[in-house]
Amino acid sequence: MADMIKEYIKSVGADQELDMRPGDYRNEQGLIVCGKCGILRQKILKLPFGGEETIVHCTCLCEQEDMRKMAEQEKKREEMFRIRELKNTSLMDSKYADAKFCNYEQDADNSKAFKVAQNYVANFDKMFSDNQGLIFHGPVGTGKTYTAACIANALLDKETSVIMTSFVKILQEIQNTGVDEGVYLQKLNSARLLIIDDLGVERNTDYALEKTYNVVDSRARSKKPFILTTNLTWEELTKEQDLRYKRIFDRILEVCYPVHVPGKSHRIKKAAQRMNDTRKILEG
Repeated sequence: MADMIKEYIKSVGADQELDMRPGDYRNEQGLIVCGKCGILRQKILKLPFGGEETIVHCTCLCEQEDMRKMAEQEKKREEMFRIRELKNTSLMDSKYADAKFCNYEQDADNSKAFKVAQNYVANFDKMFSDNQGLIFHGPVGTGKTYTAACIANALLDKETSVIMTSFVKILQEIQNTGVDEGVYLQKLNSARLLIIDDLGVERNTDYALEKTYNVVDSRARSKKPFILTTNLTWEELTKEQDLRYKRIFDRILEVCYPVHVPGKSHRIKKAAQRMNDTRKILEG
């Protein structure tokens, strides 16, 4: 039995020869002491069945700290790898890859959307358990998609799986690539949060509207939240008479909190500012 224990100690490297590090010294028993923390790096182990002794390696405080730092670095590398993988599968357009709350240009029109978006991220565990989504609605160019992308990136940085796409892309994938619709919907629903851009710009054919309803309904039934953006007005969302649209909008409003993002198009504002700046230069 003593031989078996010796072999085990040898197999795990506990009896390995230690190198003397700068500052290390040996005590009166010949055991190596760490020169930095003063803790033994070796100890005498008395074996059962015969009382034999062997010297085994033990970790001093310095080695424990080194191991802790290495574990933290490895955890950080794994975390960054997971975040990269999540972002690679998020389907987000590259132009929104750097959308961040810290770069958000707030004004009187979008301050509510900004606050809602930040609070949604901060309380995402509650939003997820309640299957509570959002729908950002308002005129073209007011920053609805950018706001949704800020939510996506903030959650991705927290290692929360997010898929961000658009209804146009979804319809193209289902119709043009021959992908099985059930498998594709399962992929979308695998993410903890699904963000879909531009509700209402898809073609108003029976086929497109049926697929749109299937996406919305399957997500709602999966009991996982989703966020939508749309240029449709509140009246269009709530007072639609066409039953094909009405059943889509009704299903959305069951699980999505509405957030109005008013104002003029940021692109038009920037174009006007650029024109004014150019006028000052050219006309004085």
